[in-house]
Amino acid sequence: TMGENRTQVSLFLLMGLTQQEGLKSILFVLFLLIYSVTLVGNLGMITLIHTDPQLHTPMYFFLSVLSFIDSSFSTVDTPRLLESFFTSSQSISFTGCAVQMAFMTLHGTAEFLLLAIMAYDRFTAVCHPLLYHTIMSQHLCVQLVASSYVASIVNAALLTGNIFRLPYCGPNIINHYFCDIPPVLKLACANTTEVEAIIFSSSALLFLFTITVILVSYAYILVTILRMHSLEAQRKALSTCASHFTVISLLYGTTIFTYAQPSSRSSMEQNKIVSVVYTVVIPMLNPLIYSLRNKDVKIAFKR
Repeated sequence: TMGENRTQVSLFLLMGLTQQEGLKSILFVLFLLIYSVTLVGNLGMITLIHTDPQLHTPMYFFLSVLSFIDSSFSTVDTPRLLESFFTSSQSISFTGCAVQMAFMTLHGTAEFLLLAIMAYDRFTAVCHPLLYHTIMSQHLCVQLVASSYVASIVNAALLTGNIFRLPYCGPNIINHYFCDIPPVLKLACANTTEVEAIIFSSSALLFLFTITVILVSYAYILVTILRMHSLEAQRKALSTCASHFTVISLLYGTTIFTYAQPSSRSSMEQNKIVSVVYTVVIPMLNPLIYSLRNKDVKIAFKR
């Protein structure tokens, strides 16, 4: 009523990926298949790496962590996406939305940081092969992964806490299939300039830090490879980096496309489609990319 305080919403409605009834059954089968392959591929990769002694190296330790992140990342939103194909809109509680966003942000941040760590690992392997196992000790590997998770938890708490301290008094319809930051923030009935600045600063810091580590590492790797006299040595060095570089290109490409363009209704619809790539498809592709291009993984699988 005019003059009274507006009521805080207690739940949100997720619009889902599409409202076209004819597509829903097809998409349900497709995404169920993708999610099944994601779980089997990533959990299979973790099992293979931890059971085969030949794969007990820093590179495969990081790969097992990446598989854990991918399977967790996909599990946070894909089951709700599958459920949305049977309903026109799907409710999620205010707390549930905050928890989902926090876990999506946590795993997303952890993946970016881990890819930077893996770039440093490849730099050490190619540029300092004789000191590789000394530098990349088990203690350092565990410390790097633990630090990335601590930073991810802090980032997720910072962003989610600031977003959900804002008042939400209606409308409560999220034009997405999960509680992503941009569509949720659009529903706040308060000035979001300060929160947007925090989100931008956090995202820019994460992006610049990780991309700097990756670019510097690969610059040194490229220089080292060009100095090699043996073509076989060059081919082997490139092959150890090819899978990692492919994963980086996919993740950074889709993320930049999603969050770097101006907001509009058409861009929101495009973002939902692109979001499918980095939340559903890429977690499925990562173990396939590493297994199909990696001779050691193929041999371990046969063994």
